[in-house]
Amino acid sequence: MTAKNTICLWYDKDAEEAAKFYARTFPDSAVSAVHRAPTDFPGGSAGQVLTVEFTVCGIPCLGLNGGPAFTHSEAFSFQISTEDQAETDRYWEAIVGNGGAESACGWCKDKWGLSWQITPRVLTEAMLKGGEVAQRAFQAMMTMQKIDVARIEAAVRG
Repeated sequence: MTAKNTICLWYDKDAEEAAKFYARTFPDSAVSAVHRAPTDFPGGSAGQVLTVEFTVCGIPCLGLNGGPAFTHSEAFSFQISTEDQAETDRYWEAIVGNGGAESACGWCKDKWGLSWQITPRVLTEAMLKGGEVAQRAFQAMMTMQKIDVARIEAAVRG
């Protein structure tokens, strides 16, 4: 069954490579279809990969090889919730270690320019508590690139 809502992500020409990387990296992720252009199109030729259907952590996506006209920005990101430091490290290193780049506060970009928030549950839970706990956790987070679970837990304890 086709999803009612699908996230469409614009790539220059690497939608299939990106989708395969996401499928290898994240649970409940897969490439379900690759569609080739039936005719020439602006920036491409008949037979080239035009779209790729895939899921990222169960979220249906469509990768579109639309050429260089548009690029990703931080205005869109996937937020991946992690259980512990090991899972946080695994996803962070997969993205950054595959040609990506670190950013601040748990954000990083993959090599295609797509932003990811690798967010340990302990941080989310601290923010939901509000008050001084949230303030301490937020202040600790603001000094980090990849989130350090032990430092967030220490901030929560005060």
